[in-house]
Amino acid sequence: MKIVPISLPTPFYIGPVNVYLIPEDPVTLIDTGPKTKEAVDTLRAALRANGLAVADIRRIVLTHAHEDHCGLARALRDEAKDAEVLVHGWETGHRAGRLEYDETRQLLVRAGVPPDEVEVMRRMYGGVREYADSLDEDHCGELTDEAELEFDTGVLQVVHTPGHTPGSCSFIRHADRTLIAGDCVLKRITPNPVLSPDPVDRSRRFRSLAEYLVSLARVRALAPTLVLGGHGDAVHDYEELFNRYLRAIRERQAQIIRMVSAKGASAWDVSRAMFPGTDDVHRFLAVSEAVAHLDYAHSEGKLALEISDGREVYRKLSE
Repeated sequence: MKIVPISLPTPFYIGPVNVYLIPEDPVTLIDTGPKTKEAVDTLRAALRANGLAVADIRRIVLTHAHEDHCGLARALRDEAKDAEVLVHGWETGHRAGRLEYDETRQLLVRAGVPPDEVEVMRRMYGGVREYADSLDEDHCGELTDEAELEFDTGVLQVVHTPGHTPGSCSFIRHADRTLIAGDCVLKRITPNPVLSPDPVDRSRRFRSLAEYLVSLARVRALAPTLVLGGHGDAVHDYEELFNRYLRAIRERQAQIIRMVSAKGASAWDVSRAMFPGTDDVHRFLAVSEAVAHLDYAHSEGKLALEISDGREVYRKLSE
């Protein structure tokens, strides 16, 4: 079973996104790139180089529903005459922008983000949303953990790897232990655990960092020989990267715990201290990272958590 990596340009700071073509029956595209002319032109050229056109795509599979990964899904589905679109049931970004959900905005308020900043973030993500068309639930089939995507000459098994988003999925070809990992595994950077409502109880926050650590361990148990990520180069030594991720997470944990004074701090306070120069959507990503690490530190008994005027305040534990 042939897997063809295709690098597509994006307008985002992360740079190009990798999508993956399986050019056999049923012709499948894993992730799509953003909704831009540059991305769709590059994708068409790559399909032509493999003797295919958009009309030949029968299945579109999404690792997760961020704009750089799902933006063209609806347009490609329509041009391919209703190709099947598959996404995990815990994803929501293919339906609307992430800050269009009231639950997500409420999570920001609980994290200490001032209301005017929440509105600024919402407007900025409204601009980001221009790079993706929405898909209704009845437009999509559901990916489930350990299900198999069958092809003429092989199988990809779905591996639910939550953390970056609740519904993030990877796909493994067991025959040679090749893993397509989306943004779960990236060679040069540690993926951001994005702030999200819990998919089971949307009044609560998804514990992204704890789930992400479980996902990394699950990938390790699969012993992949090659990991194809959503951005950057392929990973040939996952064990080395796994240990590097753990070191980076431990160092960030220690840094954030040091930032919490005896008087206490919100996730917004910590994010501004940790990334003082951030602007635009990066403020949302900074809060996401602060929340994820504060949640994890609290769950590990390293910080206390109190609710004050609807805001979560973390405090150092008394000696």
